[in-house]
Amino acid sequence: MKKLIAPIALAVALSLTGCGGTATTPASAVDSKAAEEAPKAPELTGAWKQSNSASEKSYQRATIAGDKITVEWVTDAGDTTSTYWVGTFKAPNDASEPYKWTSKRDAAATKSALLASTDDTKEFTYEGDTISYKVSMLGTTKKVKLKKN
Repeated sequence: MKKLIAPIALAVALSLTGCGGTATTPASAVDSKAAEEAPKAPELTGAWKQSNSASEKSYQRATIAGDKITVEWVTDAGDTTSTYWVGTFKAPNDASEPYKWTSKRDAAATKSALLASTDDTKEFTYEGDTISYKVSMLGTTKKVKLKKN
């Protein structure tokens, strides 16, 4: 009987020792979980349309491609477009908001556009899935808000 009790006691002792320790997670599992949970920088490339226009027939739209942003006036329900801004774009590196960038105007691309801004730079802000910037014309300034199409 003593020969049978010793192996059982040893097995119970080993199992209890395992219960008292702390569980560890392999470093690779922790790293992959952190990578899954880390917020990603927003993807701003693509087409954007003004969300705060008073009319569906007249608004601004923007296209971000590579390191360039182009903004156009759209009228006649889309039949007429006019260049407002062509400038630089720098994508965000992280998910922190608001994300702001200063776009430098491409003077060659806007010099013959009658409705284009003549500002050398324009401040853009991305926050809450919206890009915003100020537009001034004829003594009136409006904050334009764009949503991604």
